Amino acid sequence: MHAFIIGIGDELTLGQTVDTNSPWLSEQLTALGIPVLGHLIVPDDRAATAAAVRQAAATTELVLVTGGLGPTQDDLTRDALADAAGVPLEERTDALAAVATWFKQHQRTMSASNRVQALCPRGADWLDNDCGTAPGLRVRIGQATVYAFPGVPREMKAMFLRHLVPTLAAQSGRVILTRTIRTFGEGESQIGERLGDLMRRGRNPVVGTTVSLGVVSVRVRSEASTLAEAEAALQATVADIQARLGNLIYGADDDTLARAVGRLMKERDMTLVTAESCTGGGVAAQITDIPGSSDWFRGGWVVYTNALKTSALGVPVKLIEKDGAVSEPVARAMATGALERGGADCALALTGVAGPDGGTADKPVGTVWIALAVPGAGGPAVTAQRVLFPGDRAAVRDRAGKTALNMLRQALLRGGGA
Repeated sequence: MHAFIIGIGDELTLGQTVDTNSPWLSEQLTALGIPVLGHLIVPDDRAATAAAVRQAAATTELVLVTGGLGPTQDDLTRDALADAAGVPLEERTDALAAVATWFKQHQRTMSASNRVQALCPRGADWLDNDCGTAPGLRVRIGQATVYAFPGVPREMKAMFLRHLVPTLAAQSGRVILTRTIRTFGEGESQIGERLGDLMRRGRNPVVGTTVSLGVVSVRVRSEASTLAEAEAALQATVADIQARLGNLIYGADDDTLARAVGRLMKERDMTLVTAESCTGGGVAAQITDIPGSSDWFRGGWVVYTNALKTSALGVPVKLIEKDGAVSEPVARAMATGALERGGADCALALTGVAGPDGGTADKPVGTVWIALAVPGAGGPAVTAQRVLFPGDRAAVRDRAGKTALNMLRQALLRGGGA
């Protein structure tokens, strides 16, 4: 079996929204052993969508369509699928009842326009959607089975996992298990060198790497005729990866550096405060995205100006004048001030040049100083490191935040000292 993916929406073809559904679906299908022949983006146009579906259905056995199932006039996927199948649309009373139930459960008033979401091409199956108002569709067109899911990523993912994965797994006659190992601190080429023969082509389990914003992910796919065989092979390969990469690994699957830090902080019964300049509270935001982070995160300061660095954290004016705001002494002073004022077990501080302006020959755009302070016998013990990040402003800020969290994670793994 092969698959083809079609994304629907003017916002996609105009570049106003990035299509994240198609890459996610490709990854899931590949993990199930189903090669994806291609992705296609088409506008909210009935004829264009119908033509795309016909073309895909003529060349592959599985077509996935995302988007265009809403209640507005530009949601035309239902009509296009009916055109491609050569059948009329019919209102399904059971689908209409499901849409009405969703509105009732969420204490919202159902508009008359929402009735169109109960329309299905004759002979098609509608697929219930626990996360939203739009049912999905499954329709046979030529040799292909076409699945249509809402374009909202959360709804699409839930419906794919619920309605399609069990069917595909049963059809394959094979058990496929996957695991993604998350690492931070070395580049993809270095990780690849450490993994060595594990990445040999033709090996089962298959091991591959991808990189995004500094995180190198190691993907493992184990395929066997039984669950026990697939699981045993997967666990053995994961254990080998862990032995080779050690503390470069911070988690697996959907884990984040902030979650990894949180686990270590809770295990050690420690607390943290932050002092941020160039990241503007980004580190604190990553931390507080985690439910329960109040158990170990006390709070932080966003000290964007030099004056606030002094008034809020006690960074000496003369220190800023002498070394500049983006410097090791100022980063250390920020961490020390945050530690003393926050009453925590450790403090992270960041100051840098995120760009696009403000860089100099000595401190080019991307220069960031990160400091970590912990209480010591004779006062705070502070370590600091200078990092030069590539990329635009958003990339610099993101990488700086992750590097700071990883600096703390590594210190905790060493025993908590700076």
